[in-house]
Amino acid sequence: MTAPLPFPAPGDKRALEEGETFTPRFGSDGLITAIAVDADTGAVLMLAHMNAESLARTLTTGEVWYWSRSRAELWHKGATSGQIQTLVEMRVDCDQDALLLRVRVGGDGGCCHTGRRDCFYRGVAYDAESGAVTLVPRAS
Repeated sequence: MTAPLPFPAPGDKRALEEGETFTPRFGSDGLITAIAVDADTGAVLMLAHMNAESLARTLTTGEVWYWSRSRAELWHKGATSGQIQTLVEMRVDCDQDALLLRVRVGGDGGCCHTGRRDCFYRGVAYDAESGAVTLVPRAS
């Protein structure tokens, strides 16, 4: 097991927003949101969460690890499907509580457990007349 890196505690607002020290702000559940995008096209692939250990493993191995909230365990993305996500670049938002992962996906290039390329394959449609909210297939 890889020990989490010693991520320092966030400093003051200026250090957090303008400094050079990576101080990820994990939520009260110990998780930080991570958005994976295709490194070549910029297409959003999936949203997941990381804890300190999965973040440390991602940084040290160059392959993306997440924390599975539903299974309550570390998740090496693609370990069983072959859809390994290789990290190209990691960015952090202004207050260091969300990550953007630019990745290249191995195997068949899919990311969603449904077999699709990405997890955002449906749009949300609102009909103002009826008040109905429905899901509709997203155009590729």
